[in-house]
Amino acid sequence: MPGRKLAEYEAKRDFKRTPEPGAKVARAERKALRFVVQEHHARRLHWDLRLEKDGVGVSWAVPKGIPPDPKKNHLAVHVEDHPLEYFKFAGEIPKGEYGGGTVTIWDAGTYETVKWTEREVMVEFHGERLTGKYVLFQTRGNDWMIHRMDPPQDPDRKPMPQRIG
Repeated sequence: MPGRKLAEYEAKRDFKRTPEPGAKVARAERKALRFVVQEHHARRLHWDLRLEKDGVGVSWAVPKGIPPDPKKNHLAVHVEDHPLEYFKFAGEIPKGEYGGGTVTIWDAGTYETVKWTEREVMVEFHGERLTGKYVLFQTRGNDWMIHRMDPPQDPDRKPMPQRIG
């Protein structure tokens, strides 16, 4: 099953040229589901949110980062599923390759599923930086929004940078 889910991911990459992980057969299901948020300096800075589900990383590109305050929703563009090995990927994707640029891990941890449908994903994150209950909801096509459902995180928390450079 993961092989078919990763067809779009694999079609966009030349694994002889990029250090990104290639599709492999998924390992046995873990008890706690994992998430990762990767800071991705591609053509435009954005964050990639990946949730482990059914042997792949279900993924969204989040241009303005994960909202720390429930008063703000942020755009989250649903992208192709990624292999679970991508959860540990940090490095340089060569210029000219799909997603070319620097990828770093902003946070990683586990999550609990509250609800998961085709149009709505509600989870509770347990990471070092990212904690709390969030919902991703589809607005149209691949466009989704991400919303924090519980009170804001610590007001002294350093926010995600709006711009680098």
